[in-house]
Amino acid sequence: MASRKACLFAALCSLLIVASLISGSESVSCCMKYTKRKLHCKAVRGYNIQTINGSCDISAIIFHLGGKFVCADPLKPWTMRVMKCVNERRKTNAEQMGHLKNGH
Repeated sequence: MASRKACLFAALCSLLIVASLISGSESVSCCMKYTKRKLHCKAVRGYNIQTINGSCDISAIIFHLGGKFVCADPLKPWTMRVMKCVNERRKTNAEQMGHLKNGH
């Protein structure tokens, strides 16, 4: 149980580091407004976290939809649900890959 928490914590820290590197890059375009439509977890392949900085005026979650990017309000409950769903899917996939790698 403790190693699961450690792995999840390490994954979340890695995600935050990558997100901060991406949001710190001047070549990355920023979200200027939020989508009005709610997204379904099945359609979302991943996401980045946009923070307010010198080039980006709003905080946002940038959802990846297979070649398309959609900006969402990080404070909306549906946004948090989709992020949680994506995180759980990543965790499940990582665990399955671990079982395959270990021959189980």
